[in-house]
Amino acid sequence: MSNDNRELGVELGDLGDDLESLEYPIGHDELLEKFGDEELEMGEETTTLEDVIGPLNEDEYESADAVEGAIMNMVSDEAIGRKNYSDRTPPATGEQRQDEGAPDQEGQSEQESF
Repeated sequence: MSNDNRELGVELGDLGDDLESLEYPIGHDELLEKFGDEELEMGEETTTLEDVIGPLNEDEYESADAVEGAIMNMVSDEAIGRKNYSDRTPPATGEQRQDEGAPDQEGQSEQESF
């Protein structure tokens, strides 16, 4: 994680530091007992650690990176910010890019994947 505890649109806040200081491995239930009420910010939404990784029912986590990976795998697409955004290159000649959302979302036209 970066020093400001933000990755891929998820702000862990103090939880990021807490996870780094834990002794591993740690059981899923023990982790949620200690930090389940800690809030995570995702874009303009806030949720708790328990809401995000509670459904996983993992046995244990081997490291802070494993916990953070579980968080990143379980957050909704609200955390990613602007969908389909890329600042790498302008559209190629003849390429049509979507403004927002995936092709199967309401109001979106079909788009080829490359």
